[in-house]
Amino acid sequence: MKQCTFENKIEIKGPGLHSGLDSVLILREAPVDTGIVFVQSGVEIKALYNEVKDTKNCTCLQKNGRTVSTIEHLMATLWAKGVDNAYIDVSNPELPIMDGSALMLFEELKKAKLKPQDKERKILKVLKTVRFEDDKGNFVELCPPKDEGLHIYFKIEFPSEIVGTQVFDETVNEDVFEKKIAPARTFCEKYQIDYLRSIGLIKGGSLENAVVLDGNKVLNPEGFRVQNECVNHKVLDLIGDLFTSGYYIFSDVKALKTGHFHNNEVLKKLFDNKENYEIL
Repeated sequence: MKQCTFENKIEIKGPGLHSGLDSVLILREAPVDTGIVFVQSGVEIKALYNEVKDTKNCTCLQKNGRTVSTIEHLMATLWAKGVDNAYIDVSNPELPIMDGSALMLFEELKKAKLKPQDKERKILKVLKTVRFEDDKGNFVELCPPKDEGLHIYFKIEFPSEIVGTQVFDETVNEDVFEKKIAPARTFCEKYQIDYLRSIGLIKGGSLENAVVLDGNKVLNPEGFRVQNECVNHKVLDLIGDLFTSGYYIFSDVKALKTGHFHNNEVLKKLFDNKENYEIL
């Protein structure tokens, strides 16, 4: 498959989740082998795992004093639409949260004109199992794939009965992404919102861009949008973070109760040893 980039410019705008500031993105054409590059105030930051400086509440890139945060939903959408190379001009340090999912981003990119380029796509195939596990036993594991592509098994366990144990177990392609993953919104408990606001975060957060849980209730009037929305959103974040490898990854991925930190750490372990993978 050939590498792909944008033929026309795409503009996306909206408030950032934590800052509340309006942010404008311009997605535009880039040459072969460029990868995904964010541009802020003239500083180019490659969307690569080794440029990630913070994973506490999102995936955040930083270079030369410039920051681009909450990149994971857009990165996952670019992966799903098959965009290999793009410059993305960012007006503010934080990307728009949109509706808390990747659905609006996916719809915008469906309108984009994409063009194939004169070089083959970069694909990384995992050859040896690579695992990162924290001190609580939560882990993410990249395993050699049984078939070509990206298969994800993700399990979450929450004390809240309304979430409880949820499992995602599928090979991900554009169709699965559009129907099951893109619509899945970020989620949190009400007490977490109260705390984050107390420390000056999620100034742009509302029931319009997150699923808010309060015990065994969903505070959003519409309830959940898709079945197993919580674990599906974790899969969305995982896909976006894995794309900071700079490659389309062929792997069977297993994850238990993990997040951005674990995703970044497993990529570091993957690239620590060239025997872990091959580039097709």
